[in-house]
Amino acid sequence: MALPKIDLPIMELTLPSTGEKIKYRPFTVKEEKILLVGQQSDDPEMEILSSKQVINNCLIDKNVDDLAIFDLEYILLYLRARSVNNVISFTIKDSDTDEDVPLELDIDNITIVTKEEHSKEIAISDDYKLFLRYPTINEFLQLVTADKEDPLVDYIMLISCIDYIASDDEVHYFKDYSEEQINEFMESLSGDVVRKITEFFSTMPRLRHEMKYTNSEGTEKTFVIEGMRSFFS
Repeated sequence: MALPKIDLPIMELTLPSTGEKIKYRPFTVKEEKILLVGQQSDDPEMEILSSKQVINNCLIDKNVDDLAIFDLEYILLYLRARSVNNVISFTIKDSDTDEDVPLELDIDNITIVTKEEHSKEIAISDDYKLFLRYPTINEFLQLVTADKEDPLVDYIMLISCIDYIASDDEVHYFKDYSEEQINEFMESLSGDVVRKITEFFSTMPRLRHEMKYTNSEGTEKTFVIEGMRSFFS
């Protein structure tokens, strides 16, 4: 006689990037093992791939490849809170006293932080605006695994996240144009426009949380954790 199959509840969460409601199931021991293998590898690529696999297993009718990187980070934490425990206990090293400081993080208190000046829309002339989109997990993975000495790495990421250019009368999607046409267009932009595109990435929404603690010398300090690797290290 076969062992019974356990039905898992189907729940909803809201994507930070779009406000879209998506369905998911809690992760199981199988997914915990996948995350553990990725975490113990101490390899950013393995950590991202294991996180991607876990989320892909748990999402219902949503393609993980369509997610922005901060959506993936948020979903992973959300799944962890609903599937295991919303409290993570860990230890940090105080930089002044060199002592170990135990901390507890309530995942439910974590939010996506977006800088006030952040914008996906950039005016490039009196008539045209350029619209950007957030990098997906696969594009972020390409950045992590790219040759850091390659001067074109940042440029390639920048180009991949330009969605379209629009005026009141027309729309031009970058995906419809050749690499040569795109490069020619980019070379015609002013330095100020390129700077604003770069600012889009530096001000992009991200997981960030500050934790206050007092060390053994009575000094109040702030420990900042940011990004998926920080929360699972």
